Amino acid sequence: MAPNAGLRLRKPLKDELDSDDEPETIERISTMKGLSTHEVVIEGVIYDLRGFPHPGGESIELFGGNDVTIAYKMIHPYHTNKHLEKMRRVGTVADFHMEYKFDTPFEREIKKEVFKIVPRGKEFGTFGWHFRCICYIAFFFVLQYFWVFNGPTVTLAIIYGMSQAFIGLNVQHDANHGAASRKAWVNDLLGLGADFIGGSKWLWMEQHWTHHAYTNHAEMDPDSFGAEPFLLFNDYPLDHPARKWSHNFQAFFYLFVLAGYWASSVFNVEILDLKQRGAQGVGFKMESDYLKDRRKYAVGLRILYIYVNAITPFMHLGVASAIGHIIIMAVSSSLTLATLFALSHNFEDSDRDPTKEHRLTGEPVCWFKAQTESSCTYGGFISGCMTGGLNFQVEHHLFPRMSSAWYPYIAPKVREICKKHGIKYAYYPWVWQNWISSIKYIHQAGTGFNWKENPLRGNM
Repeated sequence: MAPNAGLRLRKPLKDELDSDDEPETIERISTMKGLSTHEVVIEGVIYDLRGFPHPGGESIELFGGNDVTIAYKMIHPYHTNKHLEKMRRVGTVADFHMEYKFDTPFEREIKKEVFKIVPRGKEFGTFGWHFRCICYIAFFFVLQYFWVFNGPTVTLAIIYGMSQAFIGLNVQHDANHGAASRKAWVNDLLGLGADFIGGSKWLWMEQHWTHHAYTNHAEMDPDSFGAEPFLLFNDYPLDHPARKWSHNFQAFFYLFVLAGYWASSVFNVEILDLKQRGAQGVGFKMESDYLKDRRKYAVGLRILYIYVNAITPFMHLGVASAIGHIIIMAVSSSLTLATLFALSHNFEDSDRDPTKEHRLTGEPVCWFKAQTESSCTYGGFISGCMTGGLNFQVEHHLFPRMSSAWYPYIAPKVREICKKHGIKYAYYPWVWQNWISSIKYIHQAGTGFNWKENPLRGNM
């Protein structure tokens, strides 16, 4: 059947039109490319988002025009078919395909045990989380006041840059996951923290939710290839076109690349159309009316950020000095943020090809298992304070709509269940151990070590 052939509806009879009943609507059969910007696909079924009062707020409209099966399942751990009945079903897609599967024994047990610790409705930010959130926000704005009205100093530039990273890690992250509060407006407000530190909540959601759905998938995870051509995080085969001679030395200069994260975010032209190129490259559509409406706000917030952080220093300092202080602030923010999240999925023996079994056997792989073996957790009080609990990346990827405040409480049970099911759980007691492992992995990925020393060990 040709795409969208099912759109042709039966012409109603005259006496049917005269009755009180509406004419019967025939569900259409379409393709992924045939989706409208107000429609989503879940397990091959097309649903119309128009008029649906989503409890999480309007942000659901960001996903219009896309297959959201994995995103839906990972943020609705209590899913039943009754939940989907609340949306209007309008058709099916003929080319639906899934590399992952859900409702496996591992998933069922881990959800059962975790939900005993964090009951339904309690998974949002705790009092302690919100108190910490307020402290980070206050710290940020106090430093920003001195930056704007007193002028930068070297010490202020370093601390102010770090405070921006802390907003990214501790405030906007949970909010844009819908995990800070059950109230959508609270998440929307705190989520704007991304824009107040030089990013964009809408670009972040486009990229980050895609990353969560396909963690370490070389073709579908924007984070896995987002640093190319400067850095290789994917362990590509030796003859892969992405490999360059410079990657043999990337372990020695990767920090210099990460130091440019602030500049690449603040002066990114993607803010003009709100189309994150990494997510767009893997097929994520970004043409919804919701995103088009948000462009003006995103651009306005970016102009405000540039004025506050990159223009006001020239009112207090000479050109060279102002530029120098801005660079110090930018590098401080970049390294604090980027070095911490670079640890999460780039470490020795991380699963860099989570769907390999699917390619070999044709059988979908357990999404919960793939998330566990492509992420790691590192412990320690200082790490928890710096990341707001996001050092528990395994737990975060298993339960992304749970506040990070709960991860230390569920981590022991998660490890126990992983051991029972024979699933690898990477844990580093101290952040420096994770950092060393990450450097080793970055070096191995850059040199092709796994392919040279043992071709069978290569993951791609």
